[in-house]
Amino acid sequence: MLMLHNVARWILPVALLGGGYVAYQAIAASGPETDDKKEAVVETIVETAPLLPTEHKVMITSHGELVPFETTRLSAQVSGEVVSWHPNFVTGGIVKRGEVLFSIESDNYQAAVLQAEAELASAKAVLIEEKAKAKVAERQAKNLNDKQVSDLYLRKPQLLSAEAQVKSALASLKRAERDLENCKVVAPYDALVVSRQIGVGQFISAGSEVALLNNIEAAEIHIPIAGFDSAFLPEKLSNIRATIRLQGLRQVEREGNIDRDLAMIDSATRMINVVVRIDDPYGINSQKPAIKFGSYVEVQFAGKELKHIYRLPQELVSNRTVWVVNEENQLYPRSVNVLRSEGEFVLISEGIEQSDKLVLTVPEYPQKGMSVKLSQTKNTDAENQG
Repeated sequence: MLMLHNVARWILPVALLGGGYVAYQAIAASGPETDDKKEAVVETIVETAPLLPTEHKVMITSHGELVPFETTRLSAQVSGEVVSWHPNFVTGGIVKRGEVLFSIESDNYQAAVLQAEAELASAKAVLIEEKAKAKVAERQAKNLNDKQVSDLYLRKPQLLSAEAQVKSALASLKRAERDLENCKVVAPYDALVVSRQIGVGQFISAGSEVALLNNIEAAEIHIPIAGFDSAFLPEKLSNIRATIRLQGLRQVEREGNIDRDLAMIDSATRMINVVVRIDDPYGINSQKPAIKFGSYVEVQFAGKELKHIYRLPQELVSNRTVWVVNEENQLYPRSVNVLRSEGEFVLISEGIEQSDKLVLTVPEYPQKGMSVKLSQTKNTDAENQG
């Protein structure tokens, strides 16, 4: 028993030493590599696109309300009782140029025309008689000395009076005919009836307002031009084509023209305003879709043409900086001059060169001078910027 006890006393330390050695080898095997084992360097792969400058026509977009080109407060020219009116002569109705909107009782005016015609005929008869008397007096004057022959003897005053009576009668006839014609009140242009203040049987006086009409042969849109757009306006605005869009369940698109610049700065917005004109907005003389007064529309037209411009996607420009790869395949930031933004793109005039390659996939932590590996070059809008 004593012998077994002695053996166990020697075996236990040896076992502990052996276990410690095995544990040390396991820890050493899982530890970091020594300095003589070099880590493999992995280059970042980026996609690039070539940079090609181009000419670019700036497109200017603004918004405004479609308003009538002309509004008329229609008045009666003669007095009388309203006897009829056009079925479209109602609020919201559309009438054509020259259509009779309503009629005034005309019996008295027809009688006035007949009376004026009779007075003119009578005046003409008197004139004929005076001309005959003047000729007789002229023949008789040949047998008299000059002192006995006067203008009165030759009936010159009487002849002038007769001629004046004819002119007066003719003027009266024209007034009577005009009054008779004005018994039928016609539309001065293709019009939208905004309001009507008369009805059949109503007596109206000359000069009284009877209706409010909006001209629908043309309409206008007053659009503000923001400060960042004003620098890109063309030198001559008049007659530039403009596209007019009305958004909704179904988009309506029409063509118009810039008519004029209002030639002043709005005191509230500090913007200039341009007037765009559209013909036949309600489409009554064409098959074009209608745009009604009061519609809020988008207007787009071409501005200046820019030379040597780079047109890049907005997501590639951050804080006016883009990343490029130089000829040594090194990553470099470029500070660029952004002229303007257009939708998803920006227009750049300075800061990049045609020899640069635009980085499309910027690394998460890009560093100036970082060596990169290029994947296959892609064609993007940076290459085809027109």
